[in-house]
Amino acid sequence: MGLKAGIVGLPNSGKTTLFNLLTRGKAQVANYPFCTISPNVGVVEVPDPRLEVLASLLQPPRVAKATIEFVDVAGLVEGASRGEGLGNQFLSAIRGVDAVIHVLRFFGETQVPHVLGKTDPIRDREIVDLELLLADLEVIERRWEKVEDLSRKVRDHKLEVERETLKRCRAALEKGIPLRNLTFSEEEKVILRPFQLITLKPILYLANLDEREESKTSWGKARPYFAQRGEKLLALFTKLEEELEEIPPAERGPFLQEFGITEEGLDVVIREVYDLLGLITFFTSGDKELRAWELPRGSTAPQAAGKVHTDMERGFIRAEVINYLELVELGSLEKARQEGKIRLEGKDYRVQDGDLVYFRFAPTEQ
Repeated sequence: MGLKAGIVGLPNSGKTTLFNLLTRGKAQVANYPFCTISPNVGVVEVPDPRLEVLASLLQPPRVAKATIEFVDVAGLVEGASRGEGLGNQFLSAIRGVDAVIHVLRFFGETQVPHVLGKTDPIRDREIVDLELLLADLEVIERRWEKVEDLSRKVRDHKLEVERETLKRCRAALEKGIPLRNLTFSEEEKVILRPFQLITLKPILYLANLDEREESKTSWGKARPYFAQRGEKLLALFTKLEEELEEIPPAERGPFLQEFGITEEGLDVVIREVYDLLGLITFFTSGDKELRAWELPRGSTAPQAAGKVHTDMERGFIRAEVINYLELVELGSLEKARQEGKIRLEGKDYRVQDGDLVYFRFAPTEQ
């Protein structure tokens, strides 16, 4: 299963415009709140120019890119954690994602009214983040009541660990601290995983700008606020880029350069999401296809094999590895074999970004 990123923000912040830009989709956009009622979902192939180079060297029958799924949900309003607007619908749709992209309105177009009357990205950020925090607090408190009741009836180590973990989470949330700011042990992470807590997920803030000078001024003022908090604020001209989709790629350059845009929004957002989640890409090639896979940085060879198939991880023997850069320099897989450049790696090997891997494994009994 590929990655999932949820797009959140106040109504009329440009969430659905971003979704359309990323997915080349045509989801409905309008200048009134709650135009997006049911979540828009789009699966996008992750751009990776290395695949084209590898395909030219390996000549596979098929090339399969890694994918990322974007989920655009209804705009979040104050009180959403209590069910205001489409809050409950929104929250259920966003809990299953791996990362959150919070779209902040920096544009001031009068034809698209701001739901609060005036553009103020920092205020908007605090409103949405507070609602996410309150939603998590409600989940934690419901579970806390059950654990407290059980603790009075039975003595159990796991139950006590959960009790202390929930207690720490509740204290942080009550102080307005998102759970991603806390450090958890592996045991605690296992306890919290079923709750799909939103503030535990990594978050990327996206400044949705337009061409006006006021938008750039607002961007300049907001950057120190996010920098002081160690939070990533990414600038995109989503509406402009969406409009430029109608222009042939060869003619877009001058328009993009005028606004200092050096990369397309899709490439920038995916790269930032990968960085946010600590992901790398490795490749496999066989008789049927050349494929790219996302993988958490620091993963072992058996863990990488498990991305391909669980049987490969269970029956892992060794991995035959050559990095993309070395293979390109040599010019062919045959030459790499002749010169002994394909390494044999065992269970402790940490897969590197750009590795081309062939897994050897023993079939396991079902």
